[in-house]
Amino acid sequence: MSKNNKNIAGKNTENENVVKLAGRWRAGLLSLLFSRFTVIFVLLLLQAAVTAFIWFIFGEYLQKISAAAQTLFGIVIMLILINSSMDSSAKVTWTLLIGVLPVFGGLFYLWTRLEIGYRKLRIKVEQTSDLVRESLPANEEELARLRESDGDSASLALYLREVGNSSVYGHNELKYFPSGESKFQDMLEELKKAEKFILLEYFIIQEGYMWGSILDILIKKAKEGVDVRVMFDGTCYLTKLPQNYKSRLEKVGIKCQVWAPVNPVLTSSYNYRDHRKILVIDGKTAYNGGVNLADEYINLNSRFGIWKDSALRIKGPAVRSYTLMFLQMWLAASRDTSDARQELLSYAEAEPDRFEDAEGFVIPYADSPLDGDKVGEMVYMDMIDTAESYVHITSPYLILDDELKTSLCFAARRGTDVRLILPGIPDKKAVYALAKRHYKDLLEAGVRIYEFTPGFIHAKNFVSDGKKAVVGTINLDYRSLYHHFECATYMSGTAAVAEIEKDFEHTLGLCREVTPESVKNEKFTVKLTGAVVRLLAPLL
Repeated sequence: MSKNNKNIAGKNTENENVVKLAGRWRAGLLSLLFSRFTVIFVLLLLQAAVTAFIWFIFGEYLQKISAAAQTLFGIVIMLILINSSMDSSAKVTWTLLIGVLPVFGGLFYLWTRLEIGYRKLRIKVEQTSDLVRESLPANEEELARLRESDGDSASLALYLREVGNSSVYGHNELKYFPSGESKFQDMLEELKKAEKFILLEYFIIQEGYMWGSILDILIKKAKEGVDVRVMFDGTCYLTKLPQNYKSRLEKVGIKCQVWAPVNPVLTSSYNYRDHRKILVIDGKTAYNGGVNLADEYINLNSRFGIWKDSALRIKGPAVRSYTLMFLQMWLAASRDTSDARQELLSYAEAEPDRFEDAEGFVIPYADSPLDGDKVGEMVYMDMIDTAESYVHITSPYLILDDELKTSLCFAARRGTDVRLILPGIPDKKAVYALAKRHYKDLLEAGVRIYEFTPGFIHAKNFVSDGKKAVVGTINLDYRSLYHHFECATYMSGTAAVAEIEKDFEHTLGLCREVTPESVKNEKFTVKLTGAVVRLLAPLL
């Protein structure tokens, strides 16, 4: 080929690549413009614009109302707010808003407190909670055994049974996973063994290698007659998956539910997301922890450096509680009244394996934002308050209310070794800056803080005194502690506790310790961002 022909061929190839790239961009743009996310976003924006317009028109009439009347309205709302059971930090945020904008802030507060959009959801959750409570074993013998070995945990077990629909179980085999990769490989092998049913409930499911590998097994199992059920959160459906994904799963034999799907209607119900991660196989094996089903959780998509996570596999009698957790949310989300409740509840009666030589106890527990009980926070505070030697914590976020912050500081001041590992590379810079606003007070109390330098730590672990631990989905922030459906696994005296502490010590070696000097020398922009965002902390 002559030199000119080679040049022409090269230019043609280059032009073809440009055309292909332009085609992909055009297809992507069209897909975005006509996606469900865009349609809902535009409709919500339109509602917001209409609301703002009405407010603007209404504002002319407000000008005719005396300043005294507006002030009186603000005072009335303030009295309602102050006498509410809301957390004190949230009251500060609302007080600021109402103080600056008495009428608008007051009306906005009333709108949120009227529970518009989720009264039906609350009723369904309460009804399914009653079903779970009726189906849970009392396990009085196990509670008595726990009381003999660990009185503090036995007291906590009574609380969790009373408000959290939880039971205590012995004779379980636990396996701790210090990364998403290790959990992923293990769950693939366990999924292949499924014979009767597979139940998956995850906050995030996203197409890619991880979910694709799991989905291949699920499709195969569904063809074999295994009852496969998948549930994910509505925000995931809006931003992570194609708009017809539910029907696509159903076409291949997989039953699917979307928790609180986002619709083009302004409602406060969007606050309450399903942040849980549960997998149950045949009533014999369950998984819990922080790992969602997307490639970043197994470090195939690294946006924030190394993604450090954790998970737990449970085999034994405790699996029954995870089955009931899933079924409660499935029934609450279901619109199909023909979905046989008793048939589903019979899954919780599956005969699990029993490991007679296994030491310790397991308490699976769930936390609902609709019942008024801050179960997740109470468990964390109990672990901090009863710790004698140490309490070691990993969390991706640190947005503390007054009670939790006081608990951490008091534990450190009475001589407990309190250590926190937080991300070194944040996924949300404003939230990261807000976390740093707590550093000074915690350090002064004697709490030691570390940042995971290789990347982002997503593990939500507590471990104390070599005998108690929690692995689950509950972050140290208002979203998890107040607004999300969550779940976790409490352990007392199990072999997995030592593995969790070992992982903490290993991770500590990959961290930089925060010092008073490093806090003092923090960038001004970070300090300013944290100070401003702190005013809105309860909303984050």
